[in-house]
This record gives sequence, structure tokens and C-alpha cells, in this order.
Amino acid sequence: MKYGITIFPTDYSISPADLAVAAEERGFDSMWFAEHSHIPVSRKSPWPGGADLPKMYYDTYDPFVALASAASVTTRIELATGICLIVQRDPIHTAKEVASLDQLSNGRVLFGVGAGWNAEEMEDHGTDFKRRFKLMRERIEAMQAIWTQNEAEYHGEFVDFDAMFAWPKPIRKPHPPIHVGGGFPGGARRAIRYGDGWMPIFGRDDITEHLPEFREMAVEAGRDPTSLEVSIFGCTPDLAALNKFRDAGITRCVFGLPPAEREKVLPILDHIVEVRDSVES
Repeated sequence: MKYGITIFPTDYSISPADLAVAAEERGFDSMWFAEHSHIPVSRKSPWPGGADLPKMYYDTYDPFVALASAASVTTRIELATGICLIVQRDPIHTAKEVASLDQLSNGRVLFGVGAGWNAEEMEDHGTDFKRRFKLMRERIEAMQAIWTQNEAEYHGEFVDFDAMFAWPKPIRKPHPPIHVGGGFPGGARRAIRYGDGWMPIFGRDDITEHLPEFREMAVEAGRDPTSLEVSIFGCTPDLAALNKFRDAGITRCVFGLPPAEREKVLPILDHIVEVRDSVES
């Protein structure tokens, strides 16, 4: 089983570069950065994680800028968005950002995507909350075309462009792996349709119970279940849970870190390493 870390990178937390170096030194395979462009003052949309929205949601850096700084000081750790809010982004510009980061990092990008939960935030970007999932699919399919075709074109309901030239292309072929966030069954179904991995959130459901059905769904859709990674996002360092995930065939556990200064984050990272290294082989 692989192990990654995730954080909301902010101007008051450990710097992306410092965290990337520390995580790479400690043998983590990936580092995932969250994204919110802004948080509307209205706060009508309920946060799925609870009542009060944590401050870090208001303050996060742009993930691609933060990951680029991390890329410049590392050589092995994979650089991931967790998650990129596709429904709030232009697909042509985003395709270039992903490809540029993949080039500059020598092929180390994992593209974690999701449709999000904040209706007011999406509306400020011109997105209809009720139709966000179809919009996300079309934008991802359009980006896949840009990454893989010399003269890329895409024609959908929401995304429509004629043949274009768009470089650079990603180093990783056919493109950086797409990990689709979301619960079961919706998130799992979307991951099977256009992703390379499924990324459910820790604690919101018993993911291991759904794995057999997830694999059956993949087969029914003509996908090889072994080609689809399953990464549990926001894990806590609980040894019993990690052993359970490993036995169930989970691909990766991504541990959540608080957006705190270096002096607080590094001891937490070291504790995670101790628990991680105690998982049964």
C-alpha cells in the first residue's frame, strides 16, 4: 500500500517546498494540495464535514503554484491536486497548467478532481450546481483530448472547440492519472467512466464494504479493476484501520495534515511515519 499526505497550503502553514522535502525524505509517495478559489460570504451551502467551515478553506493557495514550488525542490514525490475543482476552471488553461507542471516535475503529476459542494462558489464562476457533474466530465474529456491529440478538438454541450494546437503535452502518457473524488456509488461510477482512480473521503463511509461492488462495476463497464487505484483521502494514523485497508487491497492512504507552521507539522508527520511503518507486511 502507498502512503501520501494532504494539506490546505496557506500563508500561515508550513511552506509547500518545506513540506515536500520533509515528505519525500520520509518516504511518502505523494503530496496532495486542496483548492478553493474563494468562499462566498453567504455560506448557504452546508459543509459536508460538519457545521462550521474551517478557516483553511478561505485561505488556500492556488494548488498549481504551490505544487510548482514543491516540484523545484524534490525529485521523487508525486505532486497531486486533492482536489482540483474542475467545474470552476477553464479547461484549456487548466490543461496547460497540468501539462506544464508535469513537464517541470519530470512526469510526477497526479490529477485529483472533483465537482465540489459549495453552490454559491460555483455560481460565481457561472456554474449550475445541479449540472456540475456533466460539466466536470466534459471538461475532463476535453483536457484529455488536449493532452493526447496534436490537433485537439472537443464538442459537447458545455465544452465546444474546434481543432487547436496546444502544448506542452504532459510527459506521463497518455496523461497524468486522473483520480476522481466522491463517495459511493456516484464518485465510484465517475471514476470508472473517465478516471484512473477513485478517491473517497475517510470516515464518511466504510469504503472496504464497497470495494467488491466497485470492482464489479468496473468489469461491467469494460474496465480492468486492477487498473483503477483506490486512494482513501484524509486518513488518520490508526494502525487497525491501515491494516484493514491493506488487507482489502486499497492502493493508497492519504493522511491529512493541519495547516500549521513547520514546528507543529513535522512531529505529526513523524508520528504518521511510526504508525505507517507498523502496518503488517
